[in-house]
Order: sequence, then C-alpha cells, then structure tokens
Amino acid sequence: MKILISRENAGYWQKKGALAFRFDVNGKDGIIVSQGGRHTCLFSMGDKEMTRRKLMLLVRRMVSEAVAKKYKMIVVDFKQLRFPGITISDSELAELITVNLLMADFVFRDFLSKPKEGFSDVETVAVVHASGQDIKRGIERGTIIGEEANRSRHIATMPGGEMTPEILARHAKQSVKGLPVKYSVLDERAMKRLKMGGVLGVGKGSEAKPCFIILEYFGASDKKEKPVVLIGKGVTFDTGGINLKPSDSTLGMNMDMSGGAAVIHALAAAARLKLKKNIIVLVPAVENMMSGSSYRPGDVLRSMSGKTIEVQNTDAEGRIILADALTYAKRYQPSLVVDVATLTGAALVALGERATALFTQDEKLEQIFRHLGEESGDYVWPLPLWDEYDTEIKGTFGDVANVGKTRWGGAITAAAFLKQFVDDAYPWVHLDIAPRMTTLPDEFLSKGSAGAPVRLLVKLLEKFPS
Repeated sequence: MKILISRENAGYWQKKGALAFRFDVNGKDGIIVSQGGRHTCLFSMGDKEMTRRKLMLLVRRMVSEAVAKKYKMIVVDFKQLRFPGITISDSELAELITVNLLMADFVFRDFLSKPKEGFSDVETVAVVHASGQDIKRGIERGTIIGEEANRSRHIATMPGGEMTPEILARHAKQSVKGLPVKYSVLDERAMKRLKMGGVLGVGKGSEAKPCFIILEYFGASDKKEKPVVLIGKGVTFDTGGINLKPSDSTLGMNMDMSGGAAVIHALAAAARLKLKKNIIVLVPAVENMMSGSSYRPGDVLRSMSGKTIEVQNTDAEGRIILADALTYAKRYQPSLVVDVATLTGAALVALGERATALFTQDEKLEQIFRHLGEESGDYVWPLPLWDEYDTEIKGTFGDVANVGKTRWGGAITAAAFLKQFVDDAYPWVHLDIAPRMTTLPDEFLSKGSAGAPVRLLVKLLEKFPS
C-alpha cells in the first residue's frame, strides 16, 4: 500500500477505482453513492461521540469496505478525520491513520495460490487536505510502526513447520539487517556453559534445537545508559509436551512465539525511528515437542539463576524458558524489563480477547502502560501480583513449581512464578498477550496474529521514563 499526501484534492476523487468516504450522523451506512465519476461510501457515525478507539476501527473499516467492493484507491479527507472530542496533534493523527491503514491492509497469503483476477487489494491511499511537515512526519513514523507490526504478524502466523527456533533466529538477524543493531545467538553449547537449564530442559524433546536470540541497540548518546530490556517468549510450536494438549488446542500453537516476534519488531521499529534509547531484546526460542528425550512431569530443572524448577506440567513451558531470560537480563543492569508472552489460557478466561493482561507491583508503571495502551491501541488491563500468591507456586521437591497448587488464578500464579526470577533486581512488567494472540472479526483485521503489543512497546520505548 502506497500512501500519498496532498494539500488539495488533486483530482484523486476522479481516478478510476477510487473510493472516497463521508461520515454522517445517523446517516445511511455502507452505501456507495456515485455522482459525476466520483464514488463515495457513506458511514453512519450514530449519535455517539467519536473516541480514539472508534477512530482506529473507522480507519481500518475504510480499507475493509474498499477491498470488499474491489476498489484499488482510497481517498481520505484528513480534515474529516479530525473529530471533535479527540485531542490529538496533526502528527499523531497522521501516525494513527497510517498505522491502522497498513494493519488493515495486511493479509497472510504465503501459501495461497493467486487467483487469475489477482487479489483484491487497496494499492494506494490518497490523504487529501493534508499539508505540512507534521503530517508528513506522522505518516513516515506510522509507516515504520505499521510495517513492523505487520512483520510481527507475518512471522507469528507462519506455520510451525516453517518457523523453528533456528529459522526464528535467522529471521531476527534479517529483521535488523542494515540497522545499528548487534545480533548474536547462543546455541546449546553456550547455554550449557551458562547453565540455562530452563531453556535446555524444555527444548530437548525436539529435533529442532533451542537457541537464545540477543539483539542490542545502543541509540542513546550515552552508551552506558541503563537499557530497557524486552524479553519475548519464543515457543515456535507448543504441543504441550508429555502433558499433550487436546487436538483442538494445538491448532494455533504456531503463534506461541508471538511475544518473540513482537519484541524483535518493536526493536526494529525503534532502530528505524532512530530512538535515543539503549534497548536489548532477548528471545529464548524452543519447540515444545513430545519424544523419548522430552522433559517429564516430575523432573526438576536447575535454572540459570540456580533456583530449581519442579515440573508439574510440561505444558507450562513458557514460564520456564522466560526464567532463564529474566536472569540473563540482570547482566545489563536494566532500567526496565518487560517480558511479553502468550503465557496462559487463564488470561483469556479473565479478560476475554480484548486486552493483554498486565502484571507489575509498580503502580506508576501500571499507569504508564495503561495510558500507552489506550494511545497505541494495544490495550492492557491489570491483574494482581500480591506477594501472597508466591505460596501457591512453592515447590515440594524443587524451589518453585511451574503451576499453581489449584486450578484457580492461573495467569496470576504464572506471573508469580516469573517474579521469583526477577528478585527485585530491576523494575519489571509482565505482559500476558494470550488474549491478544489472534484478531477478532470486528477489528477489521485479517485472520491470524494480531501483532500485539508492537505498537505499545514502541510508544514505551519512546516515552519511558516519563
């Protein structure tokens, strides 16, 4: 999709295959009006006040309507999208419009045969009645963020057979090619030297060997400034291991590396935006497979921290590999660590599919993340992380157990498990993105990965500390 900006209409209305939009209060909805060679789609706004959330969906819906009606060009009137009640600068509005146009345009088609008539795509968006450097900069920024969100969606949606830990590592390297980012990867031998028993234990059941991906970006003027560390769960396929998932539950488990995809592309966006921050990305990458060499229920794994993990369920593997990453992060003396993981089905039970579960014991960080979630469109909602929950993951034969003592509060006990490996060494936020792993029909995004929380992480990297 190509985005053009113009001070005037510049005749875009009259171009063949162009569709413009008009927004009316209580008017007809989705109707195409053709007059004088100009095709206009009417959207009814109802009588309710426009909000930032609704505006994002409105922009995506324009792409959806144009694709459904096979129009190749969208004409967007910038002035029409400046609704009363939304306080936002021209640059922010241009960025918001661009990000959501691009996200609505993305479709995963790697394995689809192209039809004879071609795919129905919007090729061009003309933003008219728009001028000035602020709008231009907003579109440029929005293009970078939208592209990286879509690249995260692309690799997260890739079938598990096409996205092993080694392939994910190669993708991470390719994602930062040409950017001032240092790439390295720890193989099994290096992880054994570091005593990463969590990653090695989970990964040993698969022929696809585990690895530990490291990306380092030093964009701050002071290269010794404490970095923000982003950790992403990189389970490229999750069978559940010996505690095998029911067959229906394995579908979609190629996206269990969505956290890893998100942090890789949030860093790529930050580097492309030339943010003045030091940022580290860590992705423990494994395939959780069942075989004769798989780790077992009842095994006790010794993590990099030295703490032992009593394995009560091999399908609670994500927290085990993140434990080693949280320990590894300490060597950077970070100003903040954020881990991102499709960690628990319990988070979906608690929140549905509309928001990421947010865990932190720092109230200021909680407020920052909630605000940036609203601003970016990657919404988050807090769940408790009280110290009282620590007793629920205390092990019998190991220091900590990888599941709670009861079936209740699974998202919380998973976060409590991770907290044991933070040890108050740094400010920490845990994002359980399982509720936002895939898109919903009313979001006007194609099926597959939702790309959460790339947009939120970019906003965080821009604005933290605040």
